[in-house]
Amino acid sequence: PEQARLCDLEDQAKAAKKGLWTEGGGAHTVRDLKYTIENPRNFVDSIHQKPVNAIIEHVRDGCIVRALLLPDYYLVTVMLSGIKCPTFKREADGSETIEPFSAEAKFFTESRLLQRDVQIILESCPNQVILGTILHPNGNITELLLKEGFARCVDWSMAVYTQGAEKLRAAERSAKERKVRIWKDYVAPTANMDQKDRQFVAKLSQCHNIISNDLKQIHEKNKDKDKRFRPLYDIPYMFEAREFLRKKLIGKKVNVTVDYIRAATSAMETGGVPAFPERTCATVTIGGINIAEALVSKGLATVIRYRQDDDQRSSHYDELLAAEARAIKNGKGLHSKKEVPIHRVADISGETQKAKQFLPFLQRAGRSEAVVEYVFSGSRLKLYMPKETCLITFLLAGIECPRGSRNMPSGMQVAEPYSEEATIFTKELVLQREVRPLQICSLKWVAMWLWCIGNYRSCFKLWKMCVYRQLWANYEEKPKEEVAQLTEEKERVAKYRAVYVTEITDGLHFFAQDVETGTKLESLMESMRGEIAAQPPVEGSFTPRRGDFCIAKFGDGEWYRARIEKVESPAKVHVYYIDYGNREILSSTRLAALPPAFSTRTLLPQATEYTFAFIQVPQDEDARTDAVDSVVRDIQNTQCLLNVEYSGIVCPHVTLQFADSKDDVGLGLVKEGLVMVDVRKEKHLQKMVSDKHARSQIWEHLSGRERVTDKANRFSFSPPACR
Repeated sequence: PEQARLCDLEDQAKAAKKGLWTEGGGAHTVRDLKYTIENPRNFVDSIHQKPVNAIIEHVRDGCIVRALLLPDYYLVTVMLSGIKCPTFKREADGSETIEPFSAEAKFFTESRLLQRDVQIILESCPNQVILGTILHPNGNITELLLKEGFARCVDWSMAVYTQGAEKLRAAERSAKERKVRIWKDYVAPTANMDQKDRQFVAKLSQCHNIISNDLKQIHEKNKDKDKRFRPLYDIPYMFEAREFLRKKLIGKKVNVTVDYIRAATSAMETGGVPAFPERTCATVTIGGINIAEALVSKGLATVIRYRQDDDQRSSHYDELLAAEARAIKNGKGLHSKKEVPIHRVADISGETQKAKQFLPFLQRAGRSEAVVEYVFSGSRLKLYMPKETCLITFLLAGIECPRGSRNMPSGMQVAEPYSEEATIFTKELVLQREVRPLQICSLKWVAMWLWCIGNYRSCFKLWKMCVYRQLWANYEEKPKEEVAQLTEEKERVAKYRAVYVTEITDGLHFFAQDVETGTKLESLMESMRGEIAAQPPVEGSFTPRRGDFCIAKFGDGEWYRARIEKVESPAKVHVYYIDYGNREILSSTRLAALPPAFSTRTLLPQATEYTFAFIQVPQDEDARTDAVDSVVRDIQNTQCLLNVEYSGIVCPHVTLQFADSKDDVGLGLVKEGLVMVDVRKEKHLQKMVSDKHARSQIWEHLSGRERVTDKANRFSFSPPACR
């Protein structure tokens, strides 16, 4: 009966001309399958991420299928976006390695999709690999694979997933918590900080570096590790990135969410790169805008690619990847095919000649705008002037702040009280902010700019804010009468100490050693020469550089400590003997590196420069030579007594006495008429100045000037300048 029924059905089909029994043999029903696509990327872009009807023809593994696209019959291989399942790896010898749960993942996909009608969204095509999402009436197979522990999220394709990356992360997180399939041995990372400390509101004070929780610092790929860091303006798009952050964030309150704390790394772990301290990596938002995402979307930063098992990443990592994909597609910033913008900035902060060239131009410009790049101390800063495209170092006119600690040739200089507080105060007030108006006042001889903020009243207000606080905490203001009385009663204090004069210059300055430390110098020189004799330096192995300490072979054949002042050529190196004060031009073959055991940290330079107090050096060259010759005959290489009277710009001004007779050397020069007296206004120094009347011989310097002045006063005209 069954056979008869089938025969009846066949007869009915023939009569109706269905299927095989159609006229023409059914040639028009043969499908024209397209097995290859010439340009997969253009093919994917032409669909515009719209759902396409398809039939799943084959399942290679849990996340890769072969699908027939309808109605054009394109046979394509599609990889599911955002995930990766365990696979069957084929080795070079032809054998196949089966990863754990790869067969189960394949069966999971086959049982639900094979030979089923589905819809596919073709999302991207990197490296000729078509990425897509398969939608079935019963659900999204991508999310199901993650939820059941058959797959893990992958960052490189997560950015193109169109159904919401947060859903995939949530599904993977659920599988991790339940420890199913591939996550059976998963151990959740332990929180290393309290929950209350993870989110807080802060005020941004400085954009230190363009580096965030998942942003790479922009630099060259093959950068030499030993090379000095390039300025901000020379690195492509670094200046634009810094300016974007500075204008958006400086001085504003931001919301900070700590994502993770990266442990400190040693130099060995980073392959020779200097070790990094512990760093807190966070997401910073302002007004609901993720700053990291904004940087990436403008092409001013790129996203770090982590290892797949690394959970220490931004809480908005998928948004960062999506923003980077948009920036690449639109050719923004770093991804642009245009020429890199060039910023030509002249750094004149440490060069006197350049500063002198810019000074008239800046003074004519009047009030200018600038950005504070760096704060050295409370009153010393570094400015970038956008209009003039230059960097300058400047001082605030009218005030002086305590100095911080500094590395000096003689060792570390201790910071003055409240120097750190003054620096912090200035940083909070102006660092990386636009300041205006600024007006140039003058240029110091050390190539630092003196600036006024508005006018001197602003500086005076800053000074008044500190009265009776911090720097003036122990200051008690006294009546003016008492101050004047104390000034009148102040007397000259004479504290003579024994010194040994070693060198006298043509400008009537001299260098001297303290007799008290003379034994230390002798001991050091003896030890140093013994070590040099045991291990002589290799001739020509030392490369002289300005400012370096070294040892130099003097004319007597002995080695002495010295400092290099100028290098004209290998045959002409200007050196200064730091323990004796004399200078010499030597060949580099007579120089060698200073042994560390005898550096200036072991014993400070022993030669100190002084000049005579209360006298003026003659301007006439012959007269000055006579004075210098007299001093050389009297005190060079002799022991004297020295007392510091007052400080000077270059060196202290002192009174020098002969050790045996206690006669004043400077007073002797005045009596001989070799020098003029320098009139001082200090009351306690008037007694010393009055000794100028004891002069006796050459009148062309002192008496001549006084005679001209007396006659001028009688006839009421100004005297000519006396030489």
